[in-house]
Amino acid sequence: MKRFDQINMIPFIDIMLVLLAIVLTTATFVSQGLIEVNLPNAQQVSEAPGDKEPLEIAINAQNELFFAGEKLNHEDLAQRLTSLSTDTLIVLRIDKAAVFESFVKLIDLLKQHQFKNLSIQAQQTL
Repeated sequence: MKRFDQINMIPFIDIMLVLLAIVLTTATFVSQGLIEVNLPNAQQVSEAPGDKEPLEIAINAQNELFFAGEKLNHEDLAQRLTSLSTDTLIVLRIDKAAVFESFVKLIDLLKQHQFKNLSIQAQQTL
C-alpha cells in the first residue's frame, strides 16, 4: 500500500479559482449606487477604467449634490476637491430629470480644480 506523505493542493486551488470567478462575476451586478439616480440612456456604455475605486459624485432628480454618498453643496464640494489628486478617477451619476444647469456647474467646478479623469455613468439601451 502506497503511503501519503503530502496533500494534493491542486483540486483545492481549482475549486477556489472557480469560486473567485463566481464572486467577481456576481459582485458586478450587486455594485449599484445607494443614491437613487435615474440614469439617462445611451447606446454605447463602457465601464470606468482604472485599478482604484472611482470616486462618485451624483446629482439626483431634486438637484441635490452627493459626494461619495454624502450630501453637500457646491462650496463644500470645492473644499473636498482641493484635497484630491487631479488624476483621481471621478464617476458622475446625474439623474436624467436633473436640471442641466446643475450638471454644468459641477463640470465647471471640476474644471476649475483641473480634474481630467472623468466618467459619466449612463444606462445602456437594449
